[in-house]
Amino acid sequence: MSNVPPTLILDIGLMAMLVVVAFSVVRLRSLFAIVMLQGVYSLLSAAWFVSLDAVDVAFTEAAVGAGISTVLMLGAMLLTEREAKPVPLQKQLGSLFIVTVTGMALFYAIGDMPAFGDAHSAANAYLGTDYIAATKTDIILPNVVTAVLASYRGFDTFGETVVIFMAGLGIVLLLGLNGHAGKWRAQPKGQDVSNSRGDKS
Repeated sequence: MSNVPPTLILDIGLMAMLVVVAFSVVRLRSLFAIVMLQGVYSLLSAAWFVSLDAVDVAFTEAAVGAGISTVLMLGAMLLTEREAKPVPLQKQLGSLFIVTVTGMALFYAIGDMPAFGDAHSAANAYLGTDYIAATKTDIILPNVVTAVLASYRGFDTFGETVVIFMAGLGIVLLLGLNGHAGKWRAQPKGQDVSNSRGDKS
């Protein structure tokens, strides 16, 4: 046990917590609890990415997954029911089959992936080494990832930013925040409780 790297124990613990949170999300019916647990899932994923030295991916996951997505889903939840309706068993079997086949295919592909930290892998060889060497002279930045995202593939990063902005704008429009927010009136059980007709009690 003393020869086990601490990072391996951390990775196993984070993956175990991800599995527990994922099963909890599937089993729960409360939409508020589901949204909160999805934020927890994103934070755990971000922590796992940090453990894998993918800090840029962890930052994106924490900002978009745990931050923006959670806020948008809470806003959407205000326009829906508070609890999800039970799904018939025959509809669950189809989703379970698709998830099982996809998971088996992903696990089968693990054998073809290079070892973690392999210096001869495609990500660490060929063009990648050229970018690492050129960053010191072309761009005065100590972080190679930042240099690649902001300069070498700046147009691609700009395109991703536009896509995220358009997606957020579409969600805002779907939520009714296009100038009509606050103009709706709650009518539980078909009765107007806003007193907008000027009725005097």
